[in-house]
Amino acid sequence: MTDSGFRRGRALSALLPGLPQLLGGRWGVGALGLMVWIAFLAVLLTRWARFAAGLGGPLDHQIASLTVVACLLGVWGWSMFDVSRPPERRGGMGQWSLAARAFRKNRIAVIGAMVVVWVYLIALVTPLIAPHDPAAQAPLLTRLTAPGGGFPLGTDHLARDVFSRMMYGARISLSIGFVAVGISVTIGTMLGAVAGYLGGWVDTVVMRFVDMVISFPRLVLLIAIVALFDSQSIFMIMAVLGLTQWPGTARIVRGEVLSLREREFVEATRALGFSRRRIILRHVIPNTLAPVIVTATLGIGNVIVLEAGLSFL
Repeated sequence: MTDSGFRRGRALSALLPGLPQLLGGRWGVGALGLMVWIAFLAVLLTRWARFAAGLGGPLDHQIASLTVVACLLGVWGWSMFDVSRPPERRGGMGQWSLAARAFRKNRIAVIGAMVVVWVYLIALVTPLIAPHDPAAQAPLLTRLTAPGGGFPLGTDHLARDVFSRMMYGARISLSIGFVAVGISVTIGTMLGAVAGYLGGWVDTVVMRFVDMVISFPRLVLLIAIVALFDSQSIFMIMAVLGLTQWPGTARIVRGEVLSLREREFVEATRALGFSRRRIILRHVIPNTLAPVIVTATLGIGNVIVLEAGLSFL
């Protein structure tokens, strides 16, 4: 890229982050960056009073206001940094770069990722954009109102706005799903990789422990743990769900590692004298990410449904 191209790209990034990437053919990251910038700038301008009050308000309002600032600065800084790099430095040929390149070629996957990112961002800034207070009651004559007017999804039997309540509820459900699945995927991937690669008595001990955890009725175990600690904390629910969902991931990763450890590239790393820790973390686990990502994607939905049932019980 010429000097004039660098200057033009930086000028476009300063005005509309994501636009240079979009014009350069990188439509996925460019469109996402541009939409995030425009949307959050609109939220900042149209909800300035809520934004300013949120900086000194409750924790969830502070998180919403800081999310707006972080997204605006983050997208702007990423776009400015990205256009300042020569094209040959924007990607290597490492395992993660190859995985990212393959992911970008799948347009359905890119669109799905953009939708997921948008859902999480909307959940984070809900206190700024929700039309009503989720606990506020309108006049009782408006209860069970059909969608329309000031209530996009109508009202419930207590004349509360269903749309606002759904947005606030999504924040809790998505947070629990994301954190719990993150805990379970991390534990399951590490234990499965270690058991599959080392084999022998390590594999036997880990797999018997997995069988023991799976044998317990999960819902009953969750109810017993929550009752034992006598806590309705959201962090307790996240931890309990995450610490009881990892066995499935561990078994999947173990099966993948059993085949990967006999591949030529793993044999080459052994011949070069790499440690077991480096082989597992740098070469084996990155090659098991495809089934892990699928498991995590399905697990978020399962955790949200299980959390809803647990809350009801």
